[in-house]
Amino acid sequence: MGNISALFWDIGGVVLSNGWDESARAEAARRFSLDSVDFEGRHRRAEDEFETGKISLETYLDRTAFFRERPFTTDQFKNFIFAQSRENKETRVVLDELTATRRYFLATLNNESEELNGYRIRKFDLARNFAAFFTSCYLRARKPDALIYQLTLGITQRPPEECIFIDDRPANLEPAKALGMTTILFRSAAELRASLAESGVRPAFVGG
Repeated sequence: MGNISALFWDIGGVVLSNGWDESARAEAARRFSLDSVDFEGRHRRAEDEFETGKISLETYLDRTAFFRERPFTTDQFKNFIFAQSRENKETRVVLDELTATRRYFLATLNNESEELNGYRIRKFDLARNFAAFFTSCYLRARKPDALIYQLTLGITQRPPEECIFIDDRPANLEPAKALGMTTILFRSAAELRASLAESGVRPAFVGG
């Protein structure tokens, strides 16, 4: 393993809560009195285009919820979606410490729809940590498709042996590992800190 120069981060389930996962969709179905099975099926059919930026949030909602008249507005539904996001404060501490060292190129490598990704970047000031956002909605490919990892390495011109990829889903780590990147399965901020140290990455404690 070479000296690590770049760290690529999943966002949902690592730095933040998942943006629009199955539990959030189930809660939306309850909150807005949707047929949960129908809604989930419509989501699955639209998911790939939605997360790769081929359709907008508005089109996604037209396909999944607003294909008929509803007693609620699209803005009410959008606000519900956006309100599901939370920060993993313990992970953010590690991330802020790494940012403070100025030793590493930090970027996201995540699956997200364009509007939700933009909202989460602004809401949680992710630009204070990340120099670039290699998100499925911008690259038109999503994990675990090998293409998104290849594009990320090509755009950054980082040798894979100098890169770490952090994700909470084992299936998303496999293509990165196959390309020669060091991978870390995220379980907790404490385990992440220990795994980074094993790879020679030691965050500087902020203020100390």
